[in-house]
Amino acid sequence: MTHHAVDWSQLRHAYGPADDIPGLFARLAGGQEDEKVWHELWSALCHQGTVYEASYAAVPVLADIATGRAPGERKQAVCMAGLTVAEADTAQRACYASQITELTLAARDCLPEVPADEPETFVYLAQSLLAFENVPLWSQRLELLIEEFEAECPECEALTCILLGEYADECDTELHPASPDELTGVGARLHTMARAAGQDQVADWVRRLYGQVTCSECETRFVISESVAD
Repeated sequence: MTHHAVDWSQLRHAYGPADDIPGLFARLAGGQEDEKVWHELWSALCHQGTVYEASYAAVPVLADIATGRAPGERKQAVCMAGLTVAEADTAQRACYASQITELTLAARDCLPEVPADEPETFVYLAQSLLAFENVPLWSQRLELLIEEFEAECPECEALTCILLGEYADECDTELHPASPDELTGVGARLHTMARAAGQDQVADWVRRLYGQVTCSECETRFVISESVAD
């Protein structure tokens, strides 16, 4: 199904009928105006992380941008599609399977291009890649690398406030990063991907995510990623 066949007026986004979406995408031309257009698209299609029926209909358009068939910033398209696909059910994934395959390749292409001083961009793109690959949990929660969150102690159930990213030093509790050779599965892959792309900061954040933290109440050490998964 091409996006030209979509009756956008029958679909809804954060603000109501989605008939304004084709016009917004048509305004993307690779110029300075694009930033404003993307802002409006994010606001309508992924409002505070919520996705809508119009968000799914936009996946083919986003795939066109990500592959260079249509004008617009690839990284924006990959991240918006990633956030949407992360919420997709089996039927929706099947419906957009060919686009998801294209977006997977686009995400892999974009990752090595992210400047070293844009670690957040790398995290969002990596999270999008995991969404396209249908990796559970981290396709939605990898952004915890750059956000403040609370982890529950498995012993006393107290909540410990955690910062893994560049403000980890402001964490009130002690972090014990995993060593690279302790990492397995998704953790090992993310660490390797970050190192290969020159994203040493992100590699360190991944080690913290898969490492341990000392509970602020009972001083039990527990694994942060396992607490998130529970």
